[in-house]
Amino acid sequence: MQGWGRITVIPEGPAMDLLQGLRVRRPWSRRVPGPGAPCVVLSWIGDERIAISGVPSPRAVADLAEQGVTHVVNCRPRTQVRWYGDLAAERAAFGAGRVGHAPMQDHGRAQHPGAWAAAACFAARVLEDQPDAGVLIHCSAGRRRSVMVAYAVLRLRGHDRGRAAALVLRYRPQAQLVPAYVRSVERWLATAAR
Repeated sequence: MQGWGRITVIPEGPAMDLLQGLRVRRPWSRRVPGPGAPCVVLSWIGDERIAISGVPSPRAVADLAEQGVTHVVNCRPRTQVRWYGDLAAERAAFGAGRVGHAPMQDHGRAQHPGAWAAAACFAARVLEDQPDAGVLIHCSAGRRRSVMVAYAVLRLRGHDRGRAAALVLRYRPQAQLVPAYVRSVERWLATAAR
């Protein structure tokens, strides 16, 4: 193999069979949010006492209480929370009873309520029962899964579809309400109402 800058030329032959069309190697972005980020930026959703963010580093978890967080919903899959230790750090800092887990993959397809509904109900119940509570809902980047759960919590708290979506999108500019995720919430709410 010969390399020129960031492009690697792969010779034809057996190596080509293994790599099937791989021609350019790109370095991983160092700007991807994750557990190694130095701090976490919270987006508080109006006066709803719900914050959305990317995953806080284990170092930053201790500072969340100073920002008004009393409870956490972690929307990262089990393999990620085991590997990075963010769920364990949150439970150590806040207590296991103050941390919910909605273990979801971010695949853009319908999300099964078994993965997230209990966490959404947990957050809605905390906000209803504890007027001084502040709930942080996070995933890896704070764009899709956490936004879905925040939307579900707002719907559980009585906001209609349009208002819940508008609140999330207004206060979390990088939010993406994935249509399949919104349909998952709405189907679950319709089924739960019966």
